[in-house]
Amino acid sequence: MLTRYRNPLLPVHQLRDEMDRLLTGVFGQTPDWAMPEAWRGQPAVNVWESDNAVMVETEVPGLKSDQLEISVIGDELTLKVQRPDLEQEGVTYHRRERPVGSFSRVLRLPAEVNAEGVRAELHDGVLSISLPKAENARPRKIEVTMAKQEP
Repeated sequence: MLTRYRNPLLPVHQLRDEMDRLLTGVFGQTPDWAMPEAWRGQPAVNVWESDNAVMVETEVPGLKSDQLEISVIGDELTLKVQRPDLEQEGVTYHRRERPVGSFSRVLRLPAEVNAEGVRAELHDGVLSISLPKAENARPRKIEVTMAKQEP
């Protein structure tokens, strides 16, 4: 089985994206766990949040930092990856399952973030992105004062 990242510029992939948008509007979003990775054409992503930040983690083995582009606009995180095709001359491939090409993925974030404080780190093929929550999205402790009782 040959798995490749989806190229959003190919007409067949544009058609698939349009059909996905149409069907999502009618039937609702299909959960990621219901779609095998090969169908998604993208590496799996974990997203979680704490009181102060939203964290995103994805596996991108073999990539270097210059092959990754990360941006935040509003409440959306965009990941763009360019994985070169390292086809070797004079060899016969019997199986090629590692994806090549480019992909782009937009994730809707569960909270508003401070785009200026976003940090990304690539370590052992795992991309970790820390997105600090905007001040107004963080929980605030409200102090309760005692009301004065009138005599």
